[in-house]
Amino acid sequence: MIFEDKQITLKDGKTAILKSPCVEDAEKLLSYIKKSCGETEYLARYPEEWNITVAQEEAWVNRLRSSPDTLAITCYVDGEVAGNCEISFRGGMKTSHRATIAIAILKDYWNLGIGSAMFEELVAAAQNRGTEIMELEFIEGNDRAMHLYEKFGFRVVSEKPNAFKLKDGTYRNEFYMQKYLREI
Repeated sequence: MIFEDKQITLKDGKTAILKSPCVEDAEKLLSYIKKSCGETEYLARYPEEWNITVAQEEAWVNRLRSSPDTLAITCYVDGEVAGNCEISFRGGMKTSHRATIAIAILKDYWNLGIGSAMFEELVAAAQNRGTEIMELEFIEGNDRAMHLYEKFGFRVVSEKPNAFKLKDGTYRNEFYMQKYLREI
């Protein structure tokens, strides 16, 4: 799916652009996700686990852009990737009422309103699609993200104990959240 470019004003007064990821930015996107994964332990991978090539990233971007069931939005500030998010609409008769979302933002851009702006777009996309339940997962300790999710009406519905094992040998639980877009 293609997201129509949208300009937003950040809390620091800068302008950001929300738009679909572009093939031309594949190298920037790879650098961004590796950096993002290195800035926090709350993403599902470590930077060194991103071992795909620029060509593979380009193919991924093309699949996203042509998929009728996935919408990806990238946030650019001064031409650089600041964050991204994605909503994947499920198929099948039994699960098509659900959609899964994910989000990541570079630390330099935290607390500027990017997460809220992207979440507004994800919720709008889900509503336009007729989605009934939005879902996401987050790692124990990621209180900043949890507050954003709660702000948008997500609630914890389950917990997976010891779902992540960090490099230092400690474990973190994973929480599963849902947001109902209509009464069920």
